[in-house]
Amino acid sequence: MTADEILALLQTDEGRRAPYPLYERLHELGPVNLTPASPAYAAVANGYAAVDQILRDPRFVKGGPAPAPDADPVSTALGNSMMFRTEPDHGRMRRAFHQAFTPRRVQELEPAILELTDSLLDRLAALGADGPVDFIAEFGYLLPAGVMSALLGIPAPDLDWFRTRVQRVEDYLDFGGRTPEKVAAANEAAVEMSTYYQRLIDDRRVAPGNDLISGLVQVIDAGDGTLTDEELVGNLLVLFNASFVTTINLLGNALPPLLEQPELVKALAADPSVAEACVEEVLRWDGTAQLVVRTASEDLEVGGVTIPAGGLVLVILGAANRDPARFPAPEVFDPERPDKRHITFGAGAYFCIGAVLARAEGRLALPRLFQRFPDLALAEAPVQSAGLALRGFATMPVTLR
Repeated sequence: MTADEILALLQTDEGRRAPYPLYERLHELGPVNLTPASPAYAAVANGYAAVDQILRDPRFVKGGPAPAPDADPVSTALGNSMMFRTEPDHGRMRRAFHQAFTPRRVQELEPAILELTDSLLDRLAALGADGPVDFIAEFGYLLPAGVMSALLGIPAPDLDWFRTRVQRVEDYLDFGGRTPEKVAAANEAAVEMSTYYQRLIDDRRVAPGNDLISGLVQVIDAGDGTLTDEELVGNLLVLFNASFVTTINLLGNALPPLLEQPELVKALAADPSVAEACVEEVLRWDGTAQLVVRTASEDLEVGGVTIPAGGLVLVILGAANRDPARFPAPEVFDPERPDKRHITFGAGAYFCIGAVLARAEGRLALPRLFQRFPDLALAEAPVQSAGLALRGFATMPVTLR
């Protein structure tokens, strides 16, 4: 099977839901593979060392210039964010966020995360008293939504409004997501969320609080040119999507492998320090972010393969995390493996700015989940979501006792 054929299979429903056997095929071909038959990509990178090299090399470019005045709404919103801009704009915006989105701010959120977790576990107990309950809808979604509400100062009643709009943008960003229907839905969502965020920004100027948006508005109003209102709107849209969806998937992806090891679940419940190792192994074994794209700015050699100037490279993080050259028995879920240094959050200049928050939510929530429900079990096979770029479950029915 060629790399082109594997790439085509990854775009099918079956390939999206079960990509790991296809990643194994790619590893057999080499760490980097040219894809001459692909209309979109010049190559696919799947080996850990190759992926790490590409992500750290600024000659492999992510993003582009500021959006054109006539760009559609979703392109405008995304193009105003640091994740979709090249240097120097990316670094300028990232520095502005680092002034307000500090490790201390995340640490200060921990009591709120614990309080919200306990409240949601109470709710889960009531819902699951008489039968199965959907873990994704009733816990996996609500915890990161509540945390983002606390971080950004979004009123809790508005969170349900976000869910469908966030999903439309996620569908647009997914592998093969540029269908006319998905573009139209994403444009509508981008307009609505951009309007909402601008209203929050205006409100914070009048009545600032302790939330992240208030802090970033202060950065803008300091007048040093590091950020504009339009860029703050775009970055908030991306931050909510990335932090929110990533954490939903982290919590959901953790359950199946953990529940297959009852002794590990007991250890996790008894010793919260075990949670950190479990979270890192979940992120390696079934990472929430599976792929990104880079463009070669010149002819560049990676893994013995020359990628031509202007060529797009599909960089498969999920394959790198299962690279047998890096991780012995990569298909085995083993929180005790000596090296769990996955690449799910990226590497280099574009390392995920929300990684510390996602890790904190998983580390704090999982021990409490199993302390409260030591007999939690899958009621039936969970349903994998249709997306591949951000991988997770659509539904996961569980019983609590």
